[in-house]
Amino acid sequence: MKHTDIKDILEKDDFIGKEVTVCGWVRTARDSKNVAFLELNDGSSLGHLQIVIDKAKLTDVDPEATKLGASLKVIGSVVKNERNNTNEVDAAQIIVLGKCPGDYPLQKKFQKLETLREMPHIRVRTNTFNAVFRVRSIMAAAIHRFFQERGFVYINTPLITGSDAEGAGEMFQVTTIGFSKEYETEEEYYANDFFGKKTNLSVSGQLEGEIAAMGLGKIYTFGPSFRAENSNTQRHVAEFWHIEPEIAFCELPDLIEIAEDMIKYVVKDYMEKCPEELKFFEQRFEKGLTEKLLSVVNNDFAVVDYTDAIDILKKADVKFEFPVEWGCDLQSEHERYITEVVYKKPVFLINYPKDIKSFYMKQNPDGKTVAATDLLVPGVGEIIGGSEREADYDKLVKAMKDKGMGLDDYSAYLDLRKYGSVPHSGFGLGFERIIMYCTGMANIRDVILYPRTVGSIK
Repeated sequence: MKHTDIKDILEKDDFIGKEVTVCGWVRTARDSKNVAFLELNDGSSLGHLQIVIDKAKLTDVDPEATKLGASLKVIGSVVKNERNNTNEVDAAQIIVLGKCPGDYPLQKKFQKLETLREMPHIRVRTNTFNAVFRVRSIMAAAIHRFFQERGFVYINTPLITGSDAEGAGEMFQVTTIGFSKEYETEEEYYANDFFGKKTNLSVSGQLEGEIAAMGLGKIYTFGPSFRAENSNTQRHVAEFWHIEPEIAFCELPDLIEIAEDMIKYVVKDYMEKCPEELKFFEQRFEKGLTEKLLSVVNNDFAVVDYTDAIDILKKADVKFEFPVEWGCDLQSEHERYITEVVYKKPVFLINYPKDIKSFYMKQNPDGKTVAATDLLVPGVGEIIGGSEREADYDKLVKAMKDKGMGLDDYSAYLDLRKYGSVPHSGFGLGFERIIMYCTGMANIRDVILYPRTVGSIK
């Protein structure tokens, strides 16, 4: 039906004195002897539009129109409320589009995020999630625009794969057979399955992205990834969204520059396009959020060698839950100490021990480390993991054998190192994690529409 977005009416005085049609859900309702007020929200803005009902003029308002959660179509004239300098609508006609009974779950003004997670189909109507998902949309558009403006080609990599990009398991199996006692061996089971071999949901589009970059030069992917980690932390979900550029003729310093530019571009765009949402998140979820984001936009990120970071952590006057030694995989508490206490800004950690990183990362001349980098940010920890890729065929084969990987499953990937191999690099950015960083939302379950976690498939 034809109607005007509430956002436009709130922001543009061009509508004053004109008749408009608006649609939305009732957020609040107040009644008095001569006049009633409704606040309507249609999802286009964080702000609500006040609907004024003059009972002397409008005598036949359906009682259902004043119930929280009801959806309405309102026709009326836009006027300026001089008391608070906002635009509102004097209603001439109110039509109830959808009634809402008294058991509507959002009767309370404030509810815990944990409670709202139990009703993902309803929580988007709250101010918090209304803001989160609008910000998510703006940031997704900014990511696409960043890469498109720089000549990257957008590639859709497969979600069903016969390989494990990480070389570390923890994948969701794809099968059309399911539980069966018909087959005596695993080989027989997979031979009779849809693809004739074991297949999984992809943990990453990186390997296919590298293949595309070897012909297109600069590519990026932006889509879902799936990881069957039995983890219940605030930073992990089983299905998440992933941005993965792969760039030919690119070494680690070049990759770090691109990653920093991208983060600053996306954060700046969010701050410019979502000032009301940013203000809301700062008031409700993270004091100092604006200052933190301005620091990201206006300052260079630190670049710190893994070995130097270990020395810093070992000398720290802090008792960490997890001991620190060279060769260990840093925990969230270590990452946050580096970013929040030592450098007080985002940090690229580089040159990790090869034994704790993936097989495809370029081996450094020291024989102990790889040209890898993680971007660590205050409050969240790692949001980017990347590396220069190993371009030497023999070194890559040895790394794969050392990890017990089957070379036949990666024959196409290995061919890239045989036919015109070039230095190339890439990284993965967890989309939900950068949203967390920009909004102050502490739990990844609160920045994705339907969070998929262990034991939960609501």
